[in-house]
Amino acid sequence: MNPSVEQVHGAVQTLTQSSDTLFLLLGAIMVFLMHAGFAFLEVGTVRHKNQVNALVKILADFGVSAIAYFFIGYWVAYGGTFFADAETLSSGNGYELVKFFFLLTFAAAIPAIVSGGIAERARFYPILLATFFTVGLVYPLFEGMIWNGNFGLQAWLEATFGAGFHDFAGSVVVHGVGGWIALVAVIFLGMRRGRVRAGKHTNFAPSNIPFLALGAWILSVGWFGFNVMSAQTLEGISGLVAMNSLMAMVGGILAALFVGKNDPGFIHNGPLAGLVAVCAGSDLMHPIGALITGSVAGALFVWVFTYLQNKTKIDDVLGVWPLHGLCGAWGGVAAGIFGQTALGGLGGVSFAAQVVGTIIGIAVALIGAAIVYGVLDKITGLRLSEEDEFKGADLAIHKISATNED
Repeated sequence: MNPSVEQVHGAVQTLTQSSDTLFLLLGAIMVFLMHAGFAFLEVGTVRHKNQVNALVKILADFGVSAIAYFFIGYWVAYGGTFFADAETLSSGNGYELVKFFFLLTFAAAIPAIVSGGIAERARFYPILLATFFTVGLVYPLFEGMIWNGNFGLQAWLEATFGAGFHDFAGSVVVHGVGGWIALVAVIFLGMRRGRVRAGKHTNFAPSNIPFLALGAWILSVGWFGFNVMSAQTLEGISGLVAMNSLMAMVGGILAALFVGKNDPGFIHNGPLAGLVAVCAGSDLMHPIGALITGSVAGALFVWVFTYLQNKTKIDDVLGVWPLHGLCGAWGGVAAGIFGQTALGGLGGVSFAAQVVGTIIGIAVALIGAAIVYGVLDKITGLRLSEEDEFKGADLAIHKISATNED
């Protein structure tokens, strides 16, 4: 007996749903693994007395992010909730549940980004409260505007400029927003004690270059899940996204190598700068455009981070504002440049819309962060005491050091 057309169609549909679910689950796992990269990048950069705190912060932030996004953030961004029975939630092979997991790993990148900027002098629980509100409200507000069409922003941009704001994998939505939130947090916390001596800036050397490098490698590998699997279905997967991610990464490496004068910290952050910048237009650009985008980002990171550390009171420990905030903003604009057909891109993008959308993302991040960190600073305080900062966050907060030297 031959199967009916309906049976064949149903079998194909089930197979497609299962494949898409598995595809997105693998993407979610890859991006989740990137949080280990954030952790080790911070561990290798901070001083020994703050290494345990760096590890604990990233994991604790992820836990708080999951609760905030599950109960509030996902509803703010997409109008979806999980207040239904398990049978209903798991329909379609549970694709929507895996999609939530994937998007959660993006949302949780916000506090992971912030963590690197505020390292070595932030109190523990007030920062976890800030994580709850930034992931539950601030980030999903802009996420929903761009990726779900909330508040009519995309419709307005399309009507005004001929195209909406294009951000395929989150140069602005994730990295830009996270970086500009971090800038506000860094300003509220102020400089680490001992950074200015006799009127001159003193830079603390990274504590462990191999850990720093390990973090950069984990992030770079996971980023291909971050970018490529943003298609969210097997049908939408694009080799162009993978190629552009590769070329932007290479551009960032080489630019940081030469502009950073062989400094290992800059070299290992170079690929991350390039990958941040290419997220937005990775599905549109020609690979040469991606190479240029990544190269500009790598150089931009080195120049701005060097200036901040030596000339200003903005004490951004890992350089997360130049890396994610500025390079993310550059990526939003770059999509409007190198996505044009005249420069070998696929088109369908407006330079003006990219600039306006990027500015709106920055504004949401700055205003939201100012409210969250400003209120918490007034109510609980954000900074460790002078004694605890001198002792180090490991002993002051967690009562244990990274290594047993006895």
